[in-house]
Amino acid sequence: MQQEDLALIALINTPGIGPVTGRKLLERFGFPGAVFRADARQLREAGLPETVISGILEKRGFQMVDSQIEALRKSGGRMVTILDTDYPDCLKAVPDAPLILFIRGDWTGSMAQPRVAIVGSRHCSTYGRNITAKFARDLASHGITVVSGLARGIDSAAHEAVLEVDGRTIAVMGTGLDDVYPKENEKLAGKIAERGALVTEFPFDKPPLPQNFPYRNRVISGLSLGVVIVEAAEQSGSLITARLAMEQGREVFAVPGNLTSAKSIGPNRLIQDGAKLVMDWRDVVAEFSYELRLLMKRGETAFLPPAQPDLSEDEKAVFARIGLDTPVHIDQLFQSAGISNGAVLTALLGLEMKEVVRELPGKFYVRKL
Repeated sequence: MQQEDLALIALINTPGIGPVTGRKLLERFGFPGAVFRADARQLREAGLPETVISGILEKRGFQMVDSQIEALRKSGGRMVTILDTDYPDCLKAVPDAPLILFIRGDWTGSMAQPRVAIVGSRHCSTYGRNITAKFARDLASHGITVVSGLARGIDSAAHEAVLEVDGRTIAVMGTGLDDVYPKENEKLAGKIAERGALVTEFPFDKPPLPQNFPYRNRVISGLSLGVVIVEAAEQSGSLITARLAMEQGREVFAVPGNLTSAKSIGPNRLIQDGAKLVMDWRDVVAEFSYELRLLMKRGETAFLPPAQPDLSEDEKAVFARIGLDTPVHIDQLFQSAGISNGAVLTALLGLEMKEVVRELPGKFYVRKL
């Protein structure tokens, strides 16, 4: 690793230096090493407070460098700095862009495709999860990398749906690469690293502090051409992402929801305020530039939805009583399917294996889009 990379790690670990201050220092001194070679007078002329100047002169940030490099090596990851040619220009254009991205997975392949973010409520409805899966699968099937935040709910549904069709997805984390949050997404994070990329600006040993997650949202939108909001309460992190996308000049898309649902207030308000109402992936792609749509068309194969598998008569009887949006309890199926309870259980097992229904907690069932 080059000396300037080590100096940049030290810079971001110097107390009082964030992305905005760090970028101003790079613009003034040229390279990270030059910041640490500057004297007190030069640092004062750069407008730094005395506490930050002391940290630079005492090289406090270098105390973290060896442990960070070792943790990066153990994780199998890499880092891309704002000085590197493969740092994305779209993110570099954001005024408070991270100085370093820590990455695990196929960064080059994931960034080679157009990118669209899908975000929404952690406590999503069945409707929200289903519509997220449909958007994510369709976008990924047309050569679009889906970006999200690895959170519960909508984010997880987006990542999982992309992986189902062998597409590419980027998860922007609110922790270091060594600490997946929430913990139940550790297996999902591993799969994302195999097929896409895990990305974070946070150094190793950075715990999942609440303030990290709204802060990382600017990276989600900064990496993307546009952001799709599926479900969001009136005050939510997803609406922060939408606001950041607008400020960054990105497209904002919103999936309309039930007017009586608190989870629909966010996207419905966005539509009212000028966000584009979207009902399928084509509505998203329609906002891409002509040149980008032309490139997609040249490399695009006709999208075919998965063929409906052959169902037995018992499976058809049970499947007909399971809806898309409203989960059905197994007791209701016992009462309404017109077949024995044992036949219902066998049919449900067959439907799950054929991936046309899925079981929810509490023995509820819903169709998969």
